[in-house]
Amino acid sequence: MAQSYPNRSIRLIVPSAPGGGTDIVGRAMATKLTEYLGQPVVVDNRAGAGTIIGIEMAAKSAADGYTLLVGLSTLAINPSMFSKLPYDTQRDLAAITQAVAVPNALTIHPSVPAKTLANLIQLAKTHANELNVGTAGNATSPHLSLELLKSLAQIKMVHIPYKGSGNAIIANLSGEVSVSFPSVPTAFPYVKSQRLRALGVTTANRSAAFPEVPAIGEIVPGYEATQWFGLMAPAGTPRPIIDRLHQDSVKALRSPEVIKQLSGEGAQIIASSPEEFNAYIRSETEKWARVIKAAGIKSQ
Repeated sequence: MAQSYPNRSIRLIVPSAPGGGTDIVGRAMATKLTEYLGQPVVVDNRAGAGTIIGIEMAAKSAADGYTLLVGLSTLAINPSMFSKLPYDTQRDLAAITQAVAVPNALTIHPSVPAKTLANLIQLAKTHANELNVGTAGNATSPHLSLELLKSLAQIKMVHIPYKGSGNAIIANLSGEVSVSFPSVPTAFPYVKSQRLRALGVTTANRSAAFPEVPAIGEIVPGYEATQWFGLMAPAGTPRPIIDRLHQDSVKALRSPEVIKQLSGEGAQIIASSPEEFNAYIRSETEKWARVIKAAGIKSQ
């Protein structure tokens, strides 16, 4: 089966708008997979409903290897945010590989009078609910990054959900929102060009992309939120096809071009096995369930 697969183009569903971290990772992998598989891997952006629309589409597609999904952190977040989902991650999706782990960056528009994260926290305390924060949508990793900061720093800011990271970063660039939490790959060019200012990254350690920017946990003890992306297929996809896709995905992730593109922008290459990725999704689901319950976060 793996020898005859694929014999036509493959659709790679990205459950967010163009320009965001999910899209960046998906397109980097699609380019190399097209080369290795010998058939076009076509990115299909399906944004909306906090990534639920795209994930559901992939979960309900034929399990033949011709529809794939860029899975992301919301797969571990959504079960605790929504009482009913049109899919079940463990039942309806098959893990192929965790591609990368990516910190989000806390970015602000240059007009915001804050040079450091401590300044921003103080500003949010003295001007409660006056700072608007754009994210990729309700219950996404950027949203949870915001809510965790609000909870631990005891501040109040207004959440403005958009249909994907690309839309949120545009709003931040224009000053429509003061703050956003894009992935580091999304934020990278805008921070380097000084169109946005990065005040912190959400992982436990600093990012190689912004070594001068502190981890938020350095200022807010206990803070850590990692965004991740990986490749998945509908459940029931034959194991020989999963194995072929895993083999070529790992090869793609370890290629000099993809390492340069993604690592250079702050992403950590993972390239795990299907079993390791599945276990990681389970552990992340349990972690965010605890955080969401403790913080009293509700879906909107």
